Amino acid sequence: MFVRRENFKQYLKFYPIVATIIAINLIAFILTKLPILGDIVFYLGLHVNGLIADGQWWRIITSMFLHGGFLHLLFNMFALFLFGPELERIAGKIRFITVYLLSGIFGNVATFVVEHANYASVGASGGIFGIFGAYAALVYYTRRTMPQLKQIIMPIIVIAVIMTFLQPNVNISAHLGGLITGFIIGLVYFSPKNILRWRQK
Repeated sequence: MFVRRENFKQYLKFYPIVATIIAINLIAFILTKLPILGDIVFYLGLHVNGLIADGQWWRIITSMFLHGGFLHLLFNMFALFLFGPELERIAGKIRFITVYLLSGIFGNVATFVVEHANYASVGASGGIFGIFGAYAALVYYTRRTMPQLKQIIMPIIVIAVIMTFLQPNVNISAHLGGLITGFIIGLVYFSPKNILRWRQK
């Protein structure tokens, strides 16, 4: 299910939303490494609670596409590369992008509400955990008809949540906020009534 066998051209064709999000993150990372301009881009997009409270609301969105280092970027983009395509295929392009963006946004809103004024963060983890949450909703609806899906997905989600609490310098609020948001949206999208409506279009 999460084994990618497509070549580069096929991946771009079959999963354009995932590919575009990965490309935006890569471009943003490259920009942050440019002399002088890099620091400006990074600090203008960084999530800082106090600055958001002062009206710089765009940081809730821009911080989703910035990363603190290459390993941070690599880990998040690998997760998106691996787990994003199947959800894009199942849910469709528009539904997938709403899961990803809204989960990232509400993960950062949770960070703003829970953490102190000087708290700063960057990363795509809220959106990625939103993907996990949407999968969890799919498992909920298919738990009787497709029990093998639960066996594949739930251990991945459990491990991701455990690692959230074990790793240092992790935005726990964004992870859990994204996970819950993705699950709620997934409950709406994957309800039997809505899936039937998709098939009738």
